[in-house]
Amino acid sequence: MSDFFVAIGLVLVLEGLVYAAFPDLMKRMIFEVLTLPSNSLRSGGLMAMLIGVVIIYLIRG
Repeated sequence: MSDFFVAIGLVLVLEGLVYAAFPDLMKRMIFEVLTLPSNSLRSGGLMAMLIGVVIIYLIRG
């Protein structure tokens, strides 16, 4: 269970780093995301999930 909280913490650190380092870029990217069709967002989310599962599988075996 502690691995889960470490993973959540790491996600928050990486997200916060991007917003802190590139705030103007993130504003533009958020606007771009709002203009994308739902199917594109869904496909991107599913691909990100799949890549995450593969990485976890490769590391944890």
